[in-house]
Amino acid sequence: MQDSIIRDISLKPSGELKIEWAKDHMPLLRGLEKEFTKDRPFNGLKVALSVHLEAKTAYLCKVLAAGGADMYVTGSNPLSTQDDVAAALVHEGLHVYAWHAATRQEYDSHIRCVIESGPNIIIDDGGDLVSMIHNEYPHLIDGVIGGCEETTTGIHRLIVLNRAKKLKFPMMLVNNADCKHLFDNRYGTGQSVWDGINRTTNLIVAGKTVVVAGYGWCGKGVTMRAKGMGAKVIVTEVDPVRAMEAVMDGFSVMPMDEAAPQGDLFITVTGCSKVLTKEHFQKMKDGAICCNAGHFDVEVDIAGLNEIASESRPARNNITAYVMPDGKKIYILAEGRLVNLAAGDGHPAEIMDISFAIQALCARYLAENTELSREPGEMLHDVPVEIDNEVAFRKLKDWGFTIDALTSEQYKYLNNC
Repeated sequence: MQDSIIRDISLKPSGELKIEWAKDHMPLLRGLEKEFTKDRPFNGLKVALSVHLEAKTAYLCKVLAAGGADMYVTGSNPLSTQDDVAAALVHEGLHVYAWHAATRQEYDSHIRCVIESGPNIIIDDGGDLVSMIHNEYPHLIDGVIGGCEETTTGIHRLIVLNRAKKLKFPMMLVNNADCKHLFDNRYGTGQSVWDGINRTTNLIVAGKTVVVAGYGWCGKGVTMRAKGMGAKVIVTEVDPVRAMEAVMDGFSVMPMDEAAPQGDLFITVTGCSKVLTKEHFQKMKDGAICCNAGHFDVEVDIAGLNEIASESRPARNNITAYVMPDGKKIYILAEGRLVNLAAGDGHPAEIMDISFAIQALCARYLAENTELSREPGEMLHDVPVEIDNEVAFRKLKDWGFTIDALTSEQYKYLNNC
């Protein structure tokens, strides 16, 4: 196995500048880097990481390495890897296997390289590392202490594996931590999706009809920002409770079949497949723009669009125009991949500081609690409330805020002591 497989090591100066900028705006990770450098909680451990490989992720990798981890790194999406950032990490001595715009075969090969290191801790975003080690490298499973999953889609995959009693090592559900999904999914996705859309299209949002598919925490963030920029927002949902939330938050709710003729811009945020299909494309306006903010590129049915389009051609960097037989054009951003990362820089550094602090502390928790249950069907573990609260207190301190504490009398009252 090669030490690293990247595009071009000479790109490292640009990557170093990006990582330094992220570090300057990630005070929680800076604090953890100092603690890990002193305590070395990962000494002797190999950490395999598959997360969107850009500057914030790179700094997380450096923090874990400062704690003694032997880092093996790849990306979790071919279009979100930044080659200069990968080069900077290799220059720091980390093992990196990733490059921008990897083919499916190259992407899988990079994941295999990371797994073949024989990891002790896995940090995953979407579940590809966990899936592949179970399917192709079962002989390495006994060496895995446990792992951490970053995103909703990955947790869905873990739940299916665990329910079938096929998940073979403990996994921390990082995305379910309050300090992750309440802020990363809502405020991070809300801002970064629109950053990606706006920088890619250079079109105004105010006055347009925006259709958001999915009203989970990510969908809430996207709709909130759309409303703030002056758009009329339609929400589509399959969950009746979330649909009620959307109505009470002031948005129209309807099936996608009804929304398709009305929308100027469509954003899928569901984690499910074929949310926008060829039947919907046929009903859309000339010039409708479609993009995806879910983890995998399955929500916008590009194959179906190709079936009904008479041609496709580049319209602008990261925009493909699909021309219908009647001359109508449908535009797809970033090939239907995560628009905030494939056509942008991802979540703001301050948001990822919170999420990656959870990741780093959960990784330390795994290293220090090797006795977690490995019973079939009992492999999923919530982030301990102590870690969630620790991150929240650290962030409040960084912002310059303090809060009240329960008196002993109040504690007894609440706990019926």
